Amino acid sequence: MLSEKLHEALNDQMNFEFYSAHAYLAIAAYCTEEAYDGFANFFLVQAEEERFHAMKFYNFLSDLGYRATIAGFERPHNEFASILDAFESALRHEKEVTHRIYYLSDIALDEREHATMAFLKWFIDEQVEEESTFDTLINKIKRIEKDSNAIFMLDSELSSRTFTPDEA
Repeated sequence: MLSEKLHEALNDQMNFEFYSAHAYLAIAAYCTEEAYDGFANFFLVQAEEERFHAMKFYNFLSDLGYRATIAGFERPHNEFASILDAFESALRHEKEVTHRIYYLSDIALDEREHATMAFLKWFIDEQVEEESTFDTLINKIKRIEKDSNAIFMLDSELSSRTFTPDEA
């Protein structure tokens, strides 16, 4: 049985995952406006992945017999100085997600709520991957940002990214 504190925290994270999808849609819109179609695709796929994550929380709560409560959220950041700025913003966001997942894990551990601990293990592993992906792309962009041909090649490479729920 979930404590009220843990139930609320899981519900808040579900809503934050939905917010994350909107934040990535905002970055995709910036990329589209700047004619970075591959980068836009990367963030559109990222938004799909975040909605998938939100639904994992929704389903987990439902499976345990708890109601998921959908909330509104603040407007995501929509303006970026460069493609590098957009990716750095995304990495900061992912670090916030990691912090929030760790907070949930701490509550579950303190409360000895083993089902939630097992559920959150997947998200902990996912956050390692998310931060690594953004960090790698930021390093690549920093190396090539003055080379328009290299940026074009990376943009083209990211246009092939797709969302596969089994891998998310």
